[in-house]
Amino acid sequence: MTHRIAVYVRDGLLSMELGIVHRLFGQARSESGDALYEVITCTDKPGPIRTDSDVRILVERGLDAVAEADTVMVPASDEDYETDGRAVSPLFDALSTQRLASICTGSFVLAASGVLDGKRATTHWKSAVRFAELYPQVLLDPSVLYTEDGNVLTAAGEASGIDLCLFMIRQDFGAAVANRVARGTVVPPHRSGGQAQYIDSPVPRTHGTSTADAQEWALRNLNTALSVEDLARHQAMSVRTFSRRFAAEVGVPPARWIVAQRIQRARELLENTDLTIERIAHDTGFGTATSLRNQLAAELGVSPSAYRATFRIGS
Repeated sequence: MTHRIAVYVRDGLLSMELGIVHRLFGQARSESGDALYEVITCTDKPGPIRTDSDVRILVERGLDAVAEADTVMVPASDEDYETDGRAVSPLFDALSTQRLASICTGSFVLAASGVLDGKRATTHWKSAVRFAELYPQVLLDPSVLYTEDGNVLTAAGEASGIDLCLFMIRQDFGAAVANRVARGTVVPPHRSGGQAQYIDSPVPRTHGTSTADAQEWALRNLNTALSVEDLARHQAMSVRTFSRRFAAEVGVPPARWIVAQRIQRARELLENTDLTIERIAHDTGFGTATSLRNQLAAELGVSPSAYRATFRIGS
């Protein structure tokens, strides 16, 4: 049966986020071409809604749409930052047991209602301090792209809303449907995975910094043994100076970064190639299949074969 999604919007709506929800869920189709979702936009009082641009949208449905929905999604508003934590939206009077999801600072709306109390959640990093001050009872994790705790999901920002929507589609209808939606939208089928153990934010690759040359060199040579001394020598710095600057610029120590890049490369090869686990272990610098299995299990909680079976592009 068609899964109904109600998208709850308020004045100050970040229009990109509304578009993400409609576009991704709207593309989900069965193999026979039938729509798998019905997406309806609603608000407290039907009428024109101000967005974060010079465009207003006319919302024709009220909270009756929430009562009919299987999932309720709350995109961000530019007024979320100003919430004082006391006012609770009328939305929550219409809820029963639906799955709830927020994008960016839409999490403020969920938190103000109390549905995030004691649950793990995230929000945009710029708002994390404010969120933690207002809602100390929420287990805030601002370092991840999205979270799932019971029937409540939260995404950190606009782009991670794409990751969250794909994750939800994968949950509802499987990896094949989610991958087709991703290809149709020209985005990766996942950035950091679709379950809690995959959600850790990828370590960024930095450019234009004092250690950028060493980073690029390391990425070209992940199949070899790499040490902090090697990277420092390539950057013509002492190990101590290089390690200090690298950590300041990238956010993690060099050795940890190297492991993260090896794992990321292994994930790409598992998703996009038919290479054996042994070959992938060699090409990513882990050396042996056993070492790759141990690292992937430690970071993601799964084996290479299980990861490939879940996220193989084209599956």
